Amino acid sequence: MDETVVVSPDWLASRLDDPTVCIVDVRDAWEYDGIGHIPGAVSIPFDSYRDESDVDRGTLPGAEAFADLLGAAGIEPDDTIVAYDDTHGVFAARFVLTALEYGHDDVRLLDGDYSAWNREYETTSDALEIEPTDYEPDPLAPEESPLVGYDAVADALERDALFVDTREKDEFEEARLPGAVRFDWREAVDDETRRLKPEAELEDLLADHGITPDREIVLYCNTARRISHTYVVLQALGYENVAFYEGSLTEWLENDGAVERGPVDE
Repeated sequence: MDETVVVSPDWLASRLDDPTVCIVDVRDAWEYDGIGHIPGAVSIPFDSYRDESDVDRGTLPGAEAFADLLGAAGIEPDDTIVAYDDTHGVFAARFVLTALEYGHDDVRLLDGDYSAWNREYETTSDALEIEPTDYEPDPLAPEESPLVGYDAVADALERDALFVDTREKDEFEEARLPGAVRFDWREAVDDETRRLKPEAELEDLLADHGITPDREIVLYCNTARRISHTYVVLQALGYENVAFYEGSLTEWLENDGAVERGPVDE
């Protein structure tokens, strides 16, 4: 597993005193304060970097708004960010995707979540003193970004692209992009350890769904939260040709895009 994308609790535990490693807790503020957090972590709740008011932009908050959040949390552009939640990493993965899109070069997902960390390492409820920074975003150019819109997705349907739907079975059967395969994002997680399954097991699991590194892959769900986790997993496994449909099925349906319905053999 590529440590520049996903890091283990052991990796993070050995760097808690490194001032260039910034740990971001994306749970609700009451969880951060009341339940505890990883030592040194700053709180940037999920709702603060998600804007559902602009369908054309998906749920991204905008570069300046996101930069204000990072600056208020004392983060510098050259810091190594490690994000975590307590929901197997799906909300933290959305933070990772957002930070990458707005030009933060080194942002990683903690393998596991708060509960997984708490099994092996100490947590704290101590308040953190933060010195704000003047964070300047550097959004990716369109040709560098993995994010794609409606027109690009429509074009990909005409090619041999593999559309991967990361939602639950009932959602998939209600409506899906034509020819899509279903890979529930949670399949990548070991329910017992709360961490990602071993690399070889993940590769076999993905291959069973036809999701292989040689394919052009387009990920979608409803509002681009769940595909964030699958995107990070694929990046950690070395997949290179992965597109991220930010508008996902919400935008597709609003534009009267063609869909398939009903059960399929999986």
